[in-house]
Amino acid sequence: QVQLVESGGGSVQAGGSLRLSCAAFGVINSYYCMGWFRQAPGKEREGVAVITSDALRRYPDSMPGRFTISKDNAKNTLYLEINSLKPEDTAMYYCAADPRWCTATQSFAVLTASFRYWGQGTQVTVSS
Repeated sequence: QVQLVESGGGSVQAGGSLRLSCAAFGVINSYYCMGWFRQAPGKEREGVAVITSDALRRYPDSMPGRFTISKDNAKNTLYLEINSLKPEDTAMYYCAADPRWCTATQSFAVLTASFRYWGQGTQVTVSS
């Protein structure tokens, strides 16, 4: 069983930055496919970043270059850095992990289609 615990969210002004963390507990291997998702009020959940089993980063075409996903295998921790925050980034941010091999050759839709383990989320609120 894997437990994911996010932290690092908060209320910030537009233009600021945040680094979200996701600590993984339990049996988790470095090859697990891991990602970040977000859900704003009244909107569907969307994937914002994936780090593949071979440690490559993938983002949706629609996502601007303000998001950076990274992972520290020694600490079993996943990160998401968000720069130049905008009010439209306001959402609950979730990390997720799946015990499958995923690669950067897969489309972002395929990469984010199915994750077994989810965290409880961390709220990011951006004011103008």
